[in-house]
This record gives sequence, structure tokens and C-alpha cells, in this order.
Amino acid sequence: MTEATKPTDTAPTTEVTDKLAHDDLIVTPGMNWFVLRVASNKEDYVRETLLRKIEIEALKHLVNRILVPTEKTKTVKGGKQKITETKLYPGYVFVEMKLEDDGRIPQDVFFLIKETTGVGDFVGATGRPTPLAPHEIEKMLLDSRKPEELPEIKMVFQKGEPVTIKEGPFEGYEGTVDELLPDKGLVRVLVTIFGRQAPIEIEEWQIVKAEEA
Repeated sequence: MTEATKPTDTAPTTEVTDKLAHDDLIVTPGMNWFVLRVASNKEDYVRETLLRKIEIEALKHLVNRILVPTEKTKTVKGGKQKITETKLYPGYVFVEMKLEDDGRIPQDVFFLIKETTGVGDFVGATGRPTPLAPHEIEKMLLDSRKPEELPEIKMVFQKGEPVTIKEGPFEGYEGTVDELLPDKGLVRVLVTIFGRQAPIEIEEWQIVKAEEA
């Protein structure tokens, strides 16, 4: 995360605002976005705990949104589909809050956050966190949109790429990616068998890039 001018100094791009929901402000007036370091696998716990504390202490005017961007991915193994949700920024929570005029965290907010289990420090100088740059805010907000309920399978291979089969009846064979079949989670690979080239449809997890074999 880099130090930059406040997001309110730079207007968001039309492309980004079109992709975000109409009620999704880039930055709440008078506030800014900051990055809070947290313990691994504690991102959701920290977010829920802070939101609850802020509600109880009536500090919504100082802290607004708290986000943990995630992504859903779909894989196929053994003919069965599996959907997993992963954190895009493990070890970080994004906090939208208002600072004092001198750039310090308001005392009530500072102690509320520091007394939460799993919390580290904000990115920036001690007590004076560094705001996110406009393009960083835009990317983070896009990443924070609710993941698609039925995500497409992400294929990591490309047509024409050399691969090695690591599992199945053709284990050890080398070939070339001929076609990607994301709906089925399959890759069609051209391999040479008994001196002739033949297409084999195989699940993506059963092959690796040739240089990684």
C-alpha cells in the first residue's frame, strides 16, 4: 500500500463507477480508507468484532465500512464440482474511518481497535495511518462486491501450451493443450501414443505445465 493523496482529490474513473453499485460511494465524505494488519485467518473475526463494537459504542460517525474482499472459485475433481471462497488480501482488513485534523486516529477508535484480538497496526506511521490511493480504493471496492453465486471455472492453461500429465492412465505423457472446456473443468490435450497424435480430455488438476513437471 503506497502513500498518496486523499481519494477525494481524484475522481474515480467512469469505468470503475459503472461496475460498482449505484449506492456504493468510493469514499464517504470526510472519511478515508486505511489498511489494518491482522493475524492470519482472523480477518472475518476482526471485521465482525469491530462492526459490533462500533455499533455498541455509537461510533458510526467515525468508522463506516469495514471490508474483507474475497473471491469464489469453482474447481472440478473426480467429476464433482467444488466452490471455494478465498481471501484476496490475506492478513489485511480495510477500514473506512475519519481521522483527527492532525492525521491521528481518534482516541476512542484507536483503543476500540487495539483492544480487539488479532489486530496489528495500520499501514503507515504509528498512530498516523496512510490512506489508500484512489486506484487502490477502486480495485479494493470492486474486489469487495459479493462473489458470484455460481462462478466460472478459472483455467490456468492456454491453448498451445506444453503440459505433462501427472495423474491417471496417461501419467507421465507429455502433450500440448488443444482446447479448454471450462464448463466441464476439462482440458483437451494432444498426446503422442504409438507414434500417432491423439486428443485426450482430462481434468485440469491432472496436468501441470511442462516446465514444472
